[in-house]
Amino acid sequence: MKETQELLQIITNGEGVEFKSLGEILKFEQPTKYIVKSTNYDNSFETPVLTAGKSFILGYTNEIQGICNANKQNPIIIFDDFTTSFHWVDFPFKIKSSAAKILRINHKNINFKFVFHSMKCIKFIPQEHSRHWISIYSQFQIPIPPLEVQQEIVRILDKFTELQAELQAELQARKKQYEYYREKLLDIKILNQSANNMGGGGGGFKSLGEIFDIKNGYTPSKSNKEFWENGSIPWFRMEDIRKNGRILKNSIQHITPQAIKNNKIFPKDSIIMATSATIGEHALIQVDFLANQRFICLSKKVGSSLQIDMKYIYYYGFILGKWCRDNIDVSSFASVDIKKFKQKQIPIPPLEVQQYIIDTLDRFDDLTNDSNKGLRAEITARHKQYEYYREKLLSFKKR
Repeated sequence: MKETQELLQIITNGEGVEFKSLGEILKFEQPTKYIVKSTNYDNSFETPVLTAGKSFILGYTNEIQGICNANKQNPIIIFDDFTTSFHWVDFPFKIKSSAAKILRINHKNINFKFVFHSMKCIKFIPQEHSRHWISIYSQFQIPIPPLEVQQEIVRILDKFTELQAELQAELQARKKQYEYYREKLLDIKILNQSANNMGGGGGGFKSLGEIFDIKNGYTPSKSNKEFWENGSIPWFRMEDIRKNGRILKNSIQHITPQAIKNNKIFPKDSIIMATSATIGEHALIQVDFLANQRFICLSKKVGSSLQIDMKYIYYYGFILGKWCRDNIDVSSFASVDIKKFKQKQIPIPPLEVQQYIIDTLDRFDDLTNDSNKGLRAEITARHKQYEYYREKLLSFKKR
């Protein structure tokens, strides 16, 4: 870190540098010709489909026309015109929607990666759902030190991001290992063997319609303020899963008691599963709630003598999710065939086997998803280190 400290001293004691607006430095391209036509993604396909949002790679497509041929020598930045989030891209790709802009360097004496790191320092939170690049974001200014200083800063900051990328790759490998063991533990043959080893028992196979009350979610009228103002009842959407995970005790948005149809609310310890749009995504809800129309709710039937731990159903939900994606009714728009879904049979092993599966998968889940443990904690620490030095190295005075 000696060279970093020396560079920091030069920056702190310097006389200042010229600043330029992003609009002077970068040119933009509309993504229209690169937009993917089909969302039938598969990991066996070659070309990644990108979004400028948090998820970045949405999946892979086999489309061969309209590919943006970014590479190490000619990288680009994809920029979400609405949220202003962005990513560095140096590989061929297609893009999900027209909400993004493709940014390229438009200046010979400026290091493109330096611009990327500098953009990370811009503190701007959009207040309106509108496009921002032309009207606002391109007007932001960044420091332009001598090219050799830019290159040295990029070298230092890239070290941090490369280490973080290595840790992310290791985490992804752990996740694949976790998914493999989850599928093995929930394999019917393994479940039967585990049940026999523990003396038999369990509920055998039951259809989802036998086990659960299955109801559709809905969205109360947005135009009726009394349904939403000062609401206290959690109302779940896909956004809750994206932001807060799959085991949820609270939601981003809330509704009032007046919004509930027939005074019937979904009980806690229920599973929600998406049957349209993001088909197969699911969560375990640990509070009384409602959900929007993208989800169905699976609640254990009142008075049922069947011994089921809903955490077991939560883990089996990953198997069900795959089944849902393989059983889509496309007559009008893509959605799960609910009649078939209710008839779908699942194994109900003895409670002891359910608990063994839960305990085993909980440990894997902690290692891969808990931000305070293992690789995730180390990734978080490295990212904070990157942010610290980025702010210091890019704190030039304006000349």
